[in-house]
Amino acid sequence: MRNRLDLHGLAHWLRLALPRACPGCGGQLGTAAGLCWHCRAGLRPRVERHSSLSPFQETHLVTLGRYQGPVRRAVRALKYGQAREVAPVLGGLLASAVPDQWQVVGVVPVPLHPARERERGFNQAGLLAAAIADTLQVPYAPAALRRERRTQQQAKLSGEERRQNVAGAFAADASQLSEGAVLLVDDVLTTGHTLRACREALRAQGVEQFYYAVAAH
Repeated sequence: MRNRLDLHGLAHWLRLALPRACPGCGGQLGTAAGLCWHCRAGLRPRVERHSSLSPFQETHLVTLGRYQGPVRRAVRALKYGQAREVAPVLGGLLASAVPDQWQVVGVVPVPLHPARERERGFNQAGLLAAAIADTLQVPYAPAALRRERRTQQQAKLSGEERRQNVAGAFAADASQLSEGAVLLVDDVLTTGHTLRACREALRAQGVEQFYYAVAAH
């Protein structure tokens, strides 16, 4: 316990001593980790009833808002700038908005292809999902989904191209999950094709109930 406290104190003093820019606004982080207090205060998690992931008007998606401003910069810093400290901040905020009535039994990230994950060094959706699971105190299940083939980057494709790009790209192992609602996690939701492809892979293995969490949409 004392060693953990000592490490926490060391991290605090390092944050004070080493000037660092906030990924969300470019200002100084000070003693904050990941995002400055001003940016954190501006991120308000919400539960959405409307998205491309559901044909029904019912709560199914937790997000921090549109892919713009501080949340866009934070996601890009996490994804492309190695700013891993952003993930616990975003993940914790998302978890705080997950309704109790969803009764989530497992948190599953959208997987990267192993080769791409080795190149990047981590899976940004995995970091977010791990933070959400830790906050909710439910199992984190990255092995429940795997990417079977390397796909092109969705951001560079049109809507129909995105659907074809991820069709059949994922395989599932439902033995990693308890019976109940699964929370699928990705960094950004655009057309929804990736999350729907993941859902279909898990559904083929018998999973029936799904909710979703994305940093931005």
